[in-house]
Amino acid sequence: MVETLLVANRGEIAVRIIRASREMGIRPVAIYSDADQGALWTRLADAAYRIGAAPARESYLDIGNIIAAAKAAGAGMVHPGYGLLSESAEFAQAVRDAGLIFVGPAPETIALMGDKVTARHAAIASGVPVLPGSDGPVEGLDEALALADGIGWPIAVKASFGGGGRGLRVAHDRAALAGALEQAGREATAAFGRGEVFLERYLVRPRHIEVQILGDSHGNVIHLGDRDCSVQRRHQKLLEEAPAAALPDALRDRIHAAAVKLCRDARYEGAGTVEFLADVAGDAFFFLEMNTRLQVEHGVTEMVTGVDLVKQQIRVARGEALAIVQSDIAVRGHAIQARITAEDPWSGFRPVPGPIERLKLPSGPGLRCDFGVEQGDTVQQHYDSMFGKVQAWGADRDEARARLGLALDQMELAGVPSTAPYLRTLLDQPDFAVSTHDTGSLERDWQPDETTRPAAAEPAPVAAEAGPRLSERQVIVPWGGRSIAVSVFGISVAGTGRAVAQGRSSRTSRASASGGGSAGPEVTSPMDAVVVTVIASPGEPIAKGAPLMMLEAMKMEVAIAAPRDGVVEAIHVSAGAAVRSGAPLATVSA
Repeated sequence: MVETLLVANRGEIAVRIIRASREMGIRPVAIYSDADQGALWTRLADAAYRIGAAPARESYLDIGNIIAAAKAAGAGMVHPGYGLLSESAEFAQAVRDAGLIFVGPAPETIALMGDKVTARHAAIASGVPVLPGSDGPVEGLDEALALADGIGWPIAVKASFGGGGRGLRVAHDRAALAGALEQAGREATAAFGRGEVFLERYLVRPRHIEVQILGDSHGNVIHLGDRDCSVQRRHQKLLEEAPAAALPDALRDRIHAAAVKLCRDARYEGAGTVEFLADVAGDAFFFLEMNTRLQVEHGVTEMVTGVDLVKQQIRVARGEALAIVQSDIAVRGHAIQARITAEDPWSGFRPVPGPIERLKLPSGPGLRCDFGVEQGDTVQQHYDSMFGKVQAWGADRDEARARLGLALDQMELAGVPSTAPYLRTLLDQPDFAVSTHDTGSLERDWQPDETTRPAAAEPAPVAAEAGPRLSERQVIVPWGGRSIAVSVFGISVAGTGRAVAQGRSSRTSRASASGGGSAGPEVTSPMDAVVVTVIASPGEPIAKGAPLMMLEAMKMEVAIAAPRDGVVEAIHVSAGAAVRSGAPLATVSA
């Protein structure tokens, strides 16, 4: 019988798993929420099963509905992808209890390593260096303050469950700790369903180095080299590369050895990633966390090693021994990945869901594009803002960087803003070019400014000659909560009525914009969102830039600030309310 695998995820990772399954002769089936009906991964799978309403809690986080879908599909295996339920020991156990194979480590291992507190204890037991921190979750502000004074400032407040930078806040002093505790716990609950947090000493300028691990049920554990994920915003990765550049060989070897020992001691099975913070100048490294799943950035490791990690996961889950040993792993060349998210970097990385009106992916030597959408699909407001990844391989880092830059220049996207043009500018940053950057470089030194705002399309010159007639029309393209008027030039094709777009974008000239909010007293929502909490109260004075409320969209919290010094005349929404883009939120009089 042909094996059937249910992909318990969505977006680009669902597409990635479906394609690997097909290459292995396995029948892939998909799941979808009401918001994702007809999405790309459902079109690529052999069958797709509805699992609930749009909110993730009622669909992609509903274990019972997913197990029911797997049984209805006749699936023998369930692959969790990354995010959502991928690091849920409860889900892994439910899959096993249903008589199915969970493509990932054992529930006990997920419980050990997926909980950052117990993973920290496991690292200590394995002799892996860790940062000073709390022994477990903190219960309240008084306990947190006492612990933080002993650990030393600044303090990282981290969700015990989850990953991807969700549920992580930094407090630089005692006054900031209460807010960090509240925000980290709230974001962790929204993203992972668990709000426990613990404390750890925060390193100000480290490198973020991670090691890709493969283990099997026969006791074999190997590493597939390392990655550098130091280009981050709010502790979420934007550019990732393999291998880590400018890392001394002796330090690299010690990091690899620590990762392998930790996983061997934990009897780890499947693909996993051990993450470290490295102080290169101090020749030191510290355990950060372990992700008991496939990483978003797994593709750059595949490009430099030639090992398909998804296929390896499936084979290990079947009980097979690894077909490769450590001596088989050779890192060749360099690969860099850019995460493409529906966010406007020039408006504080505000998430902007919406339809993909145009999408043309780049192509060329050494390029790989993993996307969960096609032209005509929609980036949904209910889920993560990332909808694709562009990856480039080169014989060395300079070639990989050049190829990725060219690819981002060539990618065409309309309908939603994206991080692509901003990430293109980062590739040319001097510190990034020579690998002297750190995890704080983006927020400290590389903030978006008007000189890097992307421009509207510029028409290519067309020779004046007889034949097809050049036509022009105005198109209004949504961009970061505003609309830009773009002149589209095309050549009429006789007998078809179509127009062939001409021209290329420029990253240096600035687009004209209209709209973008009012300078008056009304404060409106910049996006479709849910009100998390209301901070200001009617009648109280407020300073320009002070927070009025917090909104949540696409798994991210966004602060809505007062546009002027004045008085809060009215608050028009309450916590828990769903608001549409442009809806009135508050009135602030001068």
